[in-house]
Amino acid sequence: MFRFENMAAFNYLWLIPVIIVVGFFFDRRARKMMEKAIGSRLYPFLSSSVSNKKRSIKTILQVLTVLLFVIALARPQFGESKQEVKSEGVEIIFAVDVSDSMMAEDVKPSRLAQAKAELSRLVDLMPGNKIGVLAFAGSAALLSPLTNDPGAVKMYLDALDTNSVSTQGTSFQEALKISKDAFERGGVSQDETVRVTRVILIASDGEDHEPGALEEAKKLAADGTRIFTVAYGTEKGGAIPVRDGMGFLKGYKKDRSGQTIITTVKGDALRALAESGKGSFYFATFGGDQVKHLVEDINHLEKTQFDTTMATQYEERYQTILFFGIVLAMIEIFLGERRRSFRFWKGRFEVPAE
Repeated sequence: MFRFENMAAFNYLWLIPVIIVVGFFFDRRARKMMEKAIGSRLYPFLSSSVSNKKRSIKTILQVLTVLLFVIALARPQFGESKQEVKSEGVEIIFAVDVSDSMMAEDVKPSRLAQAKAELSRLVDLMPGNKIGVLAFAGSAALLSPLTNDPGAVKMYLDALDTNSVSTQGTSFQEALKISKDAFERGGVSQDETVRVTRVILIASDGEDHEPGALEEAKKLAADGTRIFTVAYGTEKGGAIPVRDGMGFLKGYKKDRSGQTIITTVKGDALRALAESGKGSFYFATFGGDQVKHLVEDINHLEKTQFDTTMATQYEERYQTILFFGIVLAMIEIFLGERRRSFRFWKGRFEVPAE
């Protein structure tokens, strides 16, 4: 089977008519300027050393070089082979706190921005796993079902903001319930012969949590689901910025008495949640190694083989075309425009060149 992997490369073929038109334009312009400067009678004698044939050959070589480079860039492929690709890992739900307190800037650029960046990095460091994205605050919403497409997961992570859920607050219990439903609806079916390792990773500042989460975590742990937690923010805390529709700072969130709210992070609730869920707790620090430890913890868990697919691999054939393109380019560079023998003007007489 013959195919081109990168059909968009053929858009560069517009360079070929440009080379022809520009070359023709500058040749005519140079000729007119010379004739104007020295006269039309002297021009043929003074330009007799230039070979129009060689100029045409150079233009043809330029066109052929561009054509070959474009074809090589399009990556022609001929011949194919089948390879079995096995996907194995664990099922993970990223439960990300999108409450207003996560917008505090005691860590830069904000708690939520730091969590999103680290979770995206985690996706790259854990290929093969099936990952879902869940946003929660006072309520919870599954944004991305379990998938092994890292690009889709990172896209949903990037879209997380305080508007991802309808209710503010911090309900870990709701996040755990929705995560459990996501495993049951989109995960691998479990029975006596198939057991799947499942992980819920909660990224939150742990503030103002509602009761009932520890009991839910213990139930999930009893069914084999591990819960890991990461606290974002500082114990010193920070104010919650209020911005307009353009993103400009208008002020900071205040309580009913008009005092600026300072949101702090202790981590006790998240630590207790991880202990109940038989997982680990980490306090996120700027430039810290919590992501590395998370990868190590999850990689130590028992992995499950997911869908086995047959991947088609095509043989690349651009190398030969690229080689000939380079050869033609070198020939064009070293090919001169002068005739081998010509007659030049010397006084009143034409004298053959020696």
